[in-house]
Amino acid sequence: MNAQKQEITMPETTNVSPVVKSAATVDNQPATSPADPQPKRRAFWQRRSVWLIAALVLAGIAVFGYHWAFGKAKVVYTTAAVTRGDVESTVVAAGIVQPIKYVDVGAQTSGKLKSLKVNRGDEVKENQLLAEIDPALADTALTAANAALESMTAEHALKQAQLVLAKVQELRNDELFTNRLISTSDRDITKAAYDVAFADVASLTAQMKEAAAAIDTANANLGYTKITAPMAGEVVSISLLEGQTLNANQSAPNILRLADISTVTVWAQVSEADIVRVKPGQDVYFTILGDSKRWNGKVMQVLPTPELINNVVFYDVLFDIPNPERELKIQMTAQVFIVLAQAKGVLLIPVAAIGNASEGAATKVRVLKADGTVEQRTIKIGIKSELSAEVTDGLKEKELVVIGENTAKGNTATSALSARKGP
Repeated sequence: MNAQKQEITMPETTNVSPVVKSAATVDNQPATSPADPQPKRRAFWQRRSVWLIAALVLAGIAVFGYHWAFGKAKVVYTTAAVTRGDVESTVVAAGIVQPIKYVDVGAQTSGKLKSLKVNRGDEVKENQLLAEIDPALADTALTAANAALESMTAEHALKQAQLVLAKVQELRNDELFTNRLISTSDRDITKAAYDVAFADVASLTAQMKEAAAAIDTANANLGYTKITAPMAGEVVSISLLEGQTLNANQSAPNILRLADISTVTVWAQVSEADIVRVKPGQDVYFTILGDSKRWNGKVMQVLPTPELINNVVFYDVLFDIPNPERELKIQMTAQVFIVLAQAKGVLLIPVAAIGNASEGAATKVRVLKADGTVEQRTIKIGIKSELSAEVTDGLKEKELVVIGENTAKGNTATSALSARKGP
C-alpha cells in the first residue's frame, strides 16, 4: 500500500517544472487570457475605421463620377443688344370702315316698281336715273286734279257774274231806300244777297287754289315715279326688286343705298381707360385683315356719347382716309393705332428688360459685361411701346442687357469620351 502511494505522488513532483516554465512564458508575452476585453475592442475599432474609410472613398468616387458624367451646372443668360431705331407710344383700338356719307334712296309715291336701272357696285352720277315706278296712278291723279280745277274755274266765272249782279242790285236799292221808295227789308235782302255772292266767289277761289295744289302734287308724284340719284356715289345695296308694289302712304320704302366711298371714315372704339389720352389732330394709322399696307390720317373727332359693350365703356374716335382706288370697303375691320408720342434714331431695349417701368421713370437693368459678369445699372426710360423702350440715359449702343436666365448643365465628360472613341 505504501508503494502505491509513492507511485501516485511522483507524477505530481515531476510536473512542477513545466508549470514554472509556463509561468515564465507568461511574464515575457502579452496576456492572452480569455477574460481580458482589450483585444476585442481594438479589433472592433480597427474594423470600423476600415469601413469608414471605405465609405468616404466610395462617396468621393461617386461625386467625382457624377461631375465626370454630367458636368458642372452653370447659369446661362438670355440677352439683347442695345440697338438704335424708332419707337412710338400708341393706343390700339378696333375700328370699322364706313363711307364718309351715304343716302338711302326711297320711293315717295305708291305703285309697282317698274324697273331698276342699276346694279350693286355701279358707280352713278348725281341726277342719274336709278329706278322707275309705274306712272299709271300718278297720271290718273294728275288728270283728276286738272279736271277738278277746270270745273272750279267755270264755276268761279258763274259766281263772279252773280257777284256783279248782286252788287248792282245792292247799289240800286240803296238809292231807292234813300228816296224812300223801298222798305228797309227790301234793302237788307239785296245787301244780304250781295254778301252771299261775295262769299261764294271767295270760297270758290280758295277751292281753285287747292285744286291747283293738287295738280302740283300730282305732277310731283308723276315726277317721283322716276327715281334719280341725289348724289354721286356707289350703289352699295338694293332692298327691293322689280315688280314689287310700293306703298308710300304708310312709310317711305327704301329701294337702294348710295354711298360715297372716295373718302371713308374709320370709326375706332377706344376704351375709357385710354380715351383721356386721345385728342383731335393726333396722328393715326391702321391696317386691315389680309393686307399689311398702312393707311395714315389724323384724329378728326372724339364723340362724347359712350357705348357699353360687355360692361366696358367705349368712345368712338373718327378720322377720314382718302380712298380713290376703292381699296377700302364698307364694314372692313381695321386695327387702329393712335400715336401718342414717337422718336426716331434713339437707343432701344426690349420691354422684357425693364418690366413694368413707366415712361420717364428711372429703373434698374442687368448688363452682361465682356468678362461674363452681370452688373446692376440704373437707366432712364423715355417713350415706351409694347415691345421696345427708349433709353435716354445709362446705356450705350451694343451693350447687352439681360432679359432672362436659366440653369444649364454641360456634359463635357461625355463629349470628351465620345471624342476618344470616335464616331
